Amino acid sequence: MSNAAVTAAASSQTNDAGKSALARLSAAFIGRLVIIIPYLWLVFFFLVPFVIVFKISLSQTAIAIPPYTPVLGFGDGFSGFLAQLKQLSIDNYTWLTQDALYFNAYVTSLIVAAISTALTLLVGYPIAYGMARAPATLRPTLLMLVILPFWTSFLIRVYAWIGILKPEGLLNQLLLATGIISQPLIILNTYTAIFIGIVYSYLPFMVLPLYSSLEKLDYSLIEAAKDLGCPPTSAFWKITFPLSLPGVIAGCLLVFIPAVGEFVIPDLLGGSQTLMIGKTLWNEFFANRDWPVSSAVAVILLLLLIVPIMLFQRAQARAQEQDK
Repeated sequence: MSNAAVTAAASSQTNDAGKSALARLSAAFIGRLVIIIPYLWLVFFFLVPFVIVFKISLSQTAIAIPPYTPVLGFGDGFSGFLAQLKQLSIDNYTWLTQDALYFNAYVTSLIVAAISTALTLLVGYPIAYGMARAPATLRPTLLMLVILPFWTSFLIRVYAWIGILKPEGLLNQLLLATGIISQPLIILNTYTAIFIGIVYSYLPFMVLPLYSSLEKLDYSLIEAAKDLGCPPTSAFWKITFPLSLPGVIAGCLLVFIPAVGEFVIPDLLGGSQTLMIGKTLWNEFFANRDWPVSSAVAVILLLLLIVPIMLFQRAQARAQEQDK
């Protein structure tokens, strides 16, 4: 082989190696970019707003626009920033511990959210189970019917329940016409109306994760259990429900977290007597114009929701490591 041919072959191998290295680098960059984008989303739309709210919670109320004294600014240079840092106080958080209103609002919100989540699970599980056991050709239609309420405004759907639940509403008219009751039921402006509104509004968030888990279930395991003499109820609790736990947990979190801070449903269906942290937060922001205290309320609410979720995730990770 001539020197020219050897040189050409070496040059071709070098070019191929360079192209393969470039391809690997580009693939690695794309892979990292796919991971980085969700983190950037969380930073810009979760961490940055949280830092702003936390910063406001450390300030003091003022008759100004905005209605608080700015803190931790770099307008006076780094030395001014350090001076402001030394003057920070947690008076707003201390105030929350001294007023029973906020504690009761937190506790009531957690209880209402927990009961609503349990009711949504009781209603949503049979629906998801029926969808998963339905013929394959019928499942897309059933799935569309579950998603269909999202095509209508959330506010309009809540307002519709006012027309249904009020004393002269459709529900009382139907019950009176059939003779089931002799006088109208008082449902509107009670916690019962709040439970109905939350279950109705958040039911798709429970059904969809449950359906995703139940659809992947291997039903031959249930048939094998029946062949071995296991009753249907025992087969459900020993096989179906444990295998659907990921969907149950995901659905409960998707319902419980927004239900704790819900404002529209308690305000419209619960009336002025209901005490939930979402209404308290709105009153502090817009009625009292006390942004520092309301920011402190929001920070504590966020911590109450995030800390248990993080502890649960760690417990799950430890359980998976032990199983391995």
